[in-house]
Amino acid sequence: MSSEPVDADLSGDPAAGPGVAGAPVARPDGGSVSPAGPRSTGVLPATAPHSTGVPAAVPRSGSGPAAGLGSDLEPEGTDVGKGRFGAPGRPLNRRSPFLFGFLFGLGVIVAYALFLGVRNAASILVLIFIALFLAIGLNPAVVRLRRWGLPRGAAVAFVALAVVALLAGGIVALIPPLVTQTTELVNNAPETIDNLRRSETVNELVQRYDIVNKVQSAVNAGTIGNALGGVVGGAKLIFGTIFNVLTVLVLTIYFMASFERIKEAGFSLVPSSRRDRVRLLTDEILTKVGGYMVGAISIAVLAGVGTFVAAVLLELPYPFALAVVVAVCDLIPQIGATIGAVIVSLVGLASSVTDGVVCIVFFVVYQQVENYLIYPNVMRRSVQVSDVAALVAALLGVALFGVFGALVAIPMVAAVQLITREVLVPSMNHR
Repeated sequence: MSSEPVDADLSGDPAAGPGVAGAPVARPDGGSVSPAGPRSTGVLPATAPHSTGVPAAVPRSGSGPAAGLGSDLEPEGTDVGKGRFGAPGRPLNRRSPFLFGFLFGLGVIVAYALFLGVRNAASILVLIFIALFLAIGLNPAVVRLRRWGLPRGAAVAFVALAVVALLAGGIVALIPPLVTQTTELVNNAPETIDNLRRSETVNELVQRYDIVNKVQSAVNAGTIGNALGGVVGGAKLIFGTIFNVLTVLVLTIYFMASFERIKEAGFSLVPSSRRDRVRLLTDEILTKVGGYMVGAISIAVLAGVGTFVAAVLLELPYPFALAVVVAVCDLIPQIGATIGAVIVSLVGLASSVTDGVVCIVFFVVYQQVENYLIYPNVMRRSVQVSDVAALVAALLGVALFGVFGALVAIPMVAAVQLITREVLVPSMNHR
């Protein structure tokens, strides 16, 4: 017969009889065991020590010494599972139709509220995104100045002053021609009207189509109110544009000043096991965005210089202003160069028919050279985006987000290509 564990008797009297607690009990094989009783690590005495106010401990469940073996103890008079504020209730039934409908409706309301918030703040969000895009594009210049020994604050200030100087130069170049041409138009208006009245052809057209009566009937209170509304709308547009430009400029300076802190804050949200890889990919994407900005500015400056030389050779009025217009328009992919060419060609036609024809021929030839030789080579070296991808991205960007979409389309394609090549393709190959 196998031996069973024997509990040592630590509290009984060895001289006591069989019926006394603590006395050993005879086993059939000749051994002896102690009766089941409280262990040395078992139940505490029934009376609380002294008068500390602690109630006597009782077994969690059951009764008797055997039921308390190996179990935790609870103070007497308390309910198991109850905390300070009572026992918790049963969990909600996740399959309940009422709960599902309530959560679904709450989710729809939250999603719609977010949509309204984004829609109402769309204009401000666009300005923030433009400022961030410009800060990313100008950051390589700040990094280069820091390599030359300038502190970051001084480098950011130098770049910001350069940008402000370029804007001021463009405004100074454009405002005088506009003021001069508008003044001449107003001063020459009476003489122009007299010449039109003396023209037999014009008088014949006026009488044939009854233009005078139509103009008089059109000029009424409603027409004047609409005209005034158009003037007020134009003033709002001008002041709104100035406000947007200043907002973007200030945000760009702030983003450049805190660029490294923004990056580190974004990296801190990435798991530490992937943080180094995400950092490398992000730095490469930012480098491509900066390269695109440098390439686009270089192409625009080249177009402006070419226009300035052509305007000087043709002796067109305000050649520097025309060069600034072409350079600014050339920053807009696909359609910007055409807009600038049309403006300069109209100025050339106003000077003489020969000058207008020469301008048209010049821009047709230059755009072919830029589209098929300069632009692809610059973008291939700076952004490493294929010609087909750049063209498709620009068209989709214009269709979806207008001019702003065209500006960010090529850097976005470069980022997508990098992530696809470095993340998606290796992941597919390992499956």
